Amino acid sequence: MTETRPLALITGASSGIGLELARQFASHGYDLVVNAEDEELEAAAERLREAGGEVRAVRADLRTGEGRFLLLDALDGLTVDVAVLNAGVGQGGAFVDTDLADDQAVIDLNVTATVRLAKPLLRAMAARGEGRLAFTSSVASQMPGSFQPVYNASKSFVQSFAQALAEEVKDTGVTVTAFMPGPTETEFFDRADMTDDTRMGSMKKDPPEQVAEQAFEAIVKGEKKAVTGSLMTKAQGLAGKVLPDGVKAAAHRRLAEPGTGDGSRD
Repeated sequence: MTETRPLALITGASSGIGLELARQFASHGYDLVVNAEDEELEAAAERLREAGGEVRAVRADLRTGEGRFLLLDALDGLTVDVAVLNAGVGQGGAFVDTDLADDQAVIDLNVTATVRLAKPLLRAMAARGEGRLAFTSSVASQMPGSFQPVYNASKSFVQSFAQALAEEVKDTGVTVTAFMPGPTETEFFDRADMTDDTRMGSMKKDPPEQVAEQAFEAIVKGEKKAVTGSLMTKAQGLAGKVLPDGVKAAAHRRLAEPGTGDGSRD
């Protein structure tokens, strides 16, 4: 890593929002450490190097202790100016039908890895008196996730966690941002087995470039939270603040229940 360029860490950076966020930071003069578990990571890193900065790719599964150690070991001796904990996974289906191991994998990545990585990163930033820590939350954090219960609950944790940390460090020179995308055109719904069989999976989604650009702006400005994406997503964010939980749970069911999709993307 160079001494003249700031350094940004992006997890879940091989595709989707993470890759577009990495592009944003690279195009604004940052060196990068990018992480993902899949083989797409190195190809993504090669594309990111075209912006002219140094890019270190760390392939590791953050659901595991070994994977988290590999990433933290790669950061040893580096000053991370911005860290975006973006890696996440979803799981669709009724809770009584989903496999417990799949539910646990959501918790391991979205919750456990988030906490275990945030601790050393935030401690280092607070000790320096500067830095920006960001989390990919979701508009789903504001609603009970019928037929996606563990995922929505995990994002509720991330949202609450991020806002609490923002308050704790507000006088230290460090900022903490939670940005909240809505349904975005990424591999998320394929991986969650929700693409064609649910209304949410088959509906039109926000482009990841739009989400990442707005998230980047919120992070560099040090905003505590931001709903990122289309006007529809921003409207969902506003509705999530005022509607009763029962209404939101029923609405989520109409979007996420298997059998509600049309079998193809709009």
